[in-house]
Amino acid sequence: MSAVKMYTTQVCPYCIRAKALLKQRGVTEINEIRIDVNMAERETMMALTGRRTVPQIFIGSTHVGGFDDLAALDQSGGLMPLLLAD
Repeated sequence: MSAVKMYTTQVCPYCIRAKALLKQRGVTEINEIRIDVNMAERETMMALTGRRTVPQIFIGSTHVGGFDDLAALDQSGGLMPLLLAD
């Protein structure tokens, strides 16, 4: 399964929903990067994505986006092929 990296904060309902969806799809490990703890990581996230909001989700080297983007990808049938690619 492809590696999943997610930029998050401690109190983020969309981060919780994204993690739950990924776990439902078989993801057992998420590299969670807390941008509320390390401000340098926030800058890195913004440089990589051009976005300021969390979650920001990467599957392998693909930037999926936030929770709404992840849910849309799942609805369109694109999430599982991305997760299963290696």
